[in-house]
Amino acid sequence: MPELPEVEVTRRSFSERIAGARIRAVRLGKPLRWPLGEAADTLYGLAVLAVRRRGKYLLLDLSEGWLLLIHLGMSGSLQFSNDLPPGGSHDHFDLVTTAGTLRLHDPRRFGAVVLTTGQTSATAIKLLGRLGVEPLEDDFTATAFHAALKTRSAAIKQVLLTGDVVVGVGNIYASEALFLAGIRPTVRASRITAARAEKLRAAIRDVLARAVEQGGSTLRNFSSADGQVGHFQSEAMVYGRAGQACRQCASPILQIRQGQRSTFYCKVCQRT
Repeated sequence: MPELPEVEVTRRSFSERIAGARIRAVRLGKPLRWPLGEAADTLYGLAVLAVRRRGKYLLLDLSEGWLLLIHLGMSGSLQFSNDLPPGGSHDHFDLVTTAGTLRLHDPRRFGAVVLTTGQTSATAIKLLGRLGVEPLEDDFTATAFHAALKTRSAAIKQVLLTGDVVVGVGNIYASEALFLAGIRPTVRASRITAARAEKLRAAIRDVLARAVEQGGSTLRNFSSADGQVGHFQSEAMVYGRAGQACRQCASPILQIRQGQRSTFYCKVCQRT
């Protein structure tokens, strides 16, 4: 599943090229997770003002107060080009602009494209309103993070994945950040001290920033809107390395299941 780094890498790969472009046409394929919400021809003639990100959502600010929200789901990716071939069976949305075509490719169709009247609309609030703080922004403070963790009795890995404390720390990067902070993924969030919360906060920021620099992680088919694959997976310390030697202590990396997701950790380096 594309996580925050992959979505941010995608945003950066086309945001400057599409800014200022006018929408000429919209092509819809098979239904996605949620309907567009408005008639497709509402988009005709609108200008793309900017492309932002909120958690794992891409937000295209359009003229006349419209907002287009795009979620990549579990298997989605975007392409942006002047020379795309005709859409295939897994291409479900084309935004044709004067600068090129933005296409959503999504084999599993868990992605979504939603058009609404700005970020304060009921639709936008329903999708974005419960998202936690952005981990790479200044609002992600140690004090607030620790206070939020003290209210949660679930395992810290599960709390990170919910996205309502801190947004965008998906499965890969939660495992990596917990390793870097030396925290076992099964420990209750409420038991984490202020000092360890600060260490985890710093680890989350470090891991996500490095992942963005590496173009994200390409485990199967992720690529940015200009066709570049990610390379962070090659430097992962624990994720996907079950049975292999820990890069720090040489103990075997363990794999467990938490909430139907795979978790990877080192029992020596992550004692508490």
